Amino acid sequence: MRPITHPPQPGALPIRRRDLLGALALGLPLAGCATRAGEAQTAAARAELSTEGRLRVAINLGNPILASRGDRPGDPQGVSVDLAREAGRRLGLPIEWVELEAAGRAVEAVRAGQVNLAFVAIDPVRGADLDYTAPYVIIEGAYLVRADSPITRNDEVDRPGTRVVVGRGSAYDLYLTRALQQARLVRAPTSPAVVDQFLAEGLEVAAGVRQQLQADMGRLATTGAPALRLLPGRFMVIEQAMAVPKGRLAAQAWLSAFIEEMKASGFVADSLRRHGIEGAAVAPAARP
Repeated sequence: MRPITHPPQPGALPIRRRDLLGALALGLPLAGCATRAGEAQTAAARAELSTEGRLRVAINLGNPILASRGDRPGDPQGVSVDLAREAGRRLGLPIEWVELEAAGRAVEAVRAGQVNLAFVAIDPVRGADLDYTAPYVIIEGAYLVRADSPITRNDEVDRPGTRVVVGRGSAYDLYLTRALQQARLVRAPTSPAVVDQFLAEGLEVAAGVRQQLQADMGRLATTGAPALRLLPGRFMVIEQAMAVPKGRLAAQAWLSAFIEEMKASGFVADSLRRHGIEGAAVAPAARP
């Protein structure tokens, strides 16, 4: 006996298509919830990152990896500038640039409530007042000496009688304050002033970001200054991150997700290439 079948009612959908549309209908509220949650997170971050409707950003012009002066005053350029502009665009906030000559001054601006966002190296001392994202760029700290210096390796720097000049409040100032046991630190007002003070005061070692030291060597090569050389390798890895005032948890969470997307999408790598930055690496993805 053949099974009894019933013809479909007029206007009825085939079973598979009907089930599919039902499943989609059930998923729509979930998608809507996710969208609303994302909007709420962005709104909370916007509130914590906004001062009088603007995103105030500290830009450290003392680190050539991160930023430099633009063609016009108040229009900086660099990877940190690109990231700030993209964050401001997504948050719907116009940006007010606060251009500073040293990382230490950027940190002080955050502490004083003068800015909502800064781009600085991760350091536990600064962590008392700042909350960070994961790093977006990794750069190297290097030592520079005169060509006729007896110092040839990084591990020869920490000895009695060696004076090491650093930029005051920089990541390598904070690191070497902890790391050096016998050498003495001498602090220049800013990182770009390190090599000039090193030469003027007849000091033994200059410490800084490798690219800044290389740029200073090129600048001084035709001035009759003593020949200089970099020691091989690095004395530290500097992790550059976005930072906000302590306790702004919504801003930190939003920026942390933002920076991971910027690394994964190639935005950071493209920015480094566009600005001709060599010797810096995109930081790896943060661990969950």
